[in-house]
Amino acid sequence: MLIGKSRDVRPSEITPRDAYLHRRGLLAGIGAVGLGALAGGADATAATLIAAKSALSTTEPMTLLKDVTSYNNYYEFGTDKGDPASNASTLKTAPWSVVIDGMVAKPATLTLEDMLKPVSLEERIYRMRCVEGWSMVIPWDGFPLADLLKRVEPLGSAKFVAFETVVRPAEMSGQRGVFQPLPWPYREGLRLDEAMHPLTIIATGLYGEPLPNQNGAPLRLVVPWKYGFKGIKSIVRISLVDKMPETSWQQQNKSEYGFYSNVNPAVDHPRWSQATERRIGEGGLSAKRRPTLPYNGYGEQVASLYAGMDLKANF
Repeated sequence: MLIGKSRDVRPSEITPRDAYLHRRGLLAGIGAVGLGALAGGADATAATLIAAKSALSTTEPMTLLKDVTSYNNYYEFGTDKGDPASNASTLKTAPWSVVIDGMVAKPATLTLEDMLKPVSLEERIYRMRCVEGWSMVIPWDGFPLADLLKRVEPLGSAKFVAFETVVRPAEMSGQRGVFQPLPWPYREGLRLDEAMHPLTIIATGLYGEPLPNQNGAPLRLVVPWKYGFKGIKSIVRISLVDKMPETSWQQQNKSEYGFYSNVNPAVDHPRWSQATERRIGEGGLSAKRRPTLPYNGYGEQVASLYAGMDLKANF
């Protein structure tokens, strides 16, 4: 089983001691000013608490912090895997606010502080499978997206949730210049029942710290049964709508990237197989590949969302 009912092994016992202990402490229930200050590099003014452990965490060994923060895709800062870690320090993440609008009874523009005041952060150790064929296991800190959506009271006409990331070419080097790999702003979407599922979270941190800029600070979406590009970073707008929103990767190439993008070893990308994956930290490009699991191993929790659907047509 990939999902444990409890997790008795502390991160410090899985991660190399020096990599874990140099972190400043586990983050949860942090007051908004404290989180904003940490993310923005100022002195923290709120106490840091230990994030609650979640029964929804996997028991697999976690990917090293250095790999999680140095090997990732964030095209707003460049197209090479190391570009985000090199270039993302220019993004200013405090102050931050998110517009929540569309088919809701209580539309709002929430500062990061207001968004976090009523929530209790949980540690969720999730598998992450990239559409490119590599994977990680990441300890996120965050809260269920459902808790946020309930605050704005979705109307019965709302069927989907659309997300947008920030557009700041002066701070995001990948958004300026001649070559533009994607249309900006980066857009993603979920069906409303996917967004309300208990596994779907808004992440505010990883490894017990506020999110590094290169991993999507200060807020990113995490949907562990879908390919990693669904996890939109640096969110500034969440809209509830009645029609399926077009996503950035669909705009770039509809024949290769579908709306659902559930991890599915039986449906290949047109240019490569999805049957296996390479776990980052397990020996590099020459390492033995492991079988990819349907829904990234979360099928018991989410397969019912797609009952009766043709998962090849609805990829």
